[in-house]
Amino acid sequence: MDYKLTPEEANNWVRDRAGAIADEHLAKKLGWKVGDKITINGTIYPVNLELTIRGLFKPQPSTTLCSSIPPMWKKLCLVQGRAGTFVILADSPKSVSTVASAVDDTFRNSPQPTKTESEKAFLLGFISMLGNVKAFILFICGAVVFAILLVSANTMAMSIRERTREVAVLKTLDFTRKAIFGTVRGRGSSIGHHRRPAGLAGGDGIGESHFQNGRHVASLQVNGPTMAVAMVVACLVAF
Repeated sequence: MDYKLTPEEANNWVRDRAGAIADEHLAKKLGWKVGDKITINGTIYPVNLELTIRGLFKPQPSTTLCSSIPPMWKKLCLVQGRAGTFVILADSPKSVSTVASAVDDTFRNSPQPTKTESEKAFLLGFISMLGNVKAFILFICGAVVFAILLVSANTMAMSIRERTREVAVLKTLDFTRKAIFGTVRGRGSSIGHHRRPAGLAGGDGIGESHFQNGRHVASLQVNGPTMAVAMVVACLVAF
């Protein structure tokens, strides 16, 4: 993700070792302006940082605050001069496992052994701290789909009951049961096919508007396979 700063803001941030830059969305929410002094209270590390807002950047909406590391190192001497994370760019996705194994083998017997993993596995490690999120989401999605199916079935049953007279007229006109059933089912399928794109677009928009709490979460989008499954479910509901 590229952060867009004015040249003046970028220079001020580089020159101020206690400077910080914040996302415009976060700054607007907390009432921050360029030049304001803020205090960040430490949770994992017992360090309180006093920072000065030197710029506001414009990525996609998030809640990101960036600052330089030296102010924290001065207050937390235990980690001064050490690095906790290194980022390695592999030449291809197939080489990721090979590179990870080579790095871990190199530092296996060192005082600080390493654990090398892909960025996806690294992020999933943080998500796993919240518990079995996947099962929780699947449970909610299953309950929602089941409720939608019940409502759809009830709506279709009411629609058929309301058209009892129309069905009777069709029978008097010598329409067969198969033809009448095909007409009712075709109408339902037509409505389902026309409403399906609107539902997919609405779900994608809701996902983008409600999952913008951070850099990685904000990148979540409805992909092709999910849309395909939604289309199949819509067809089944329509039939």
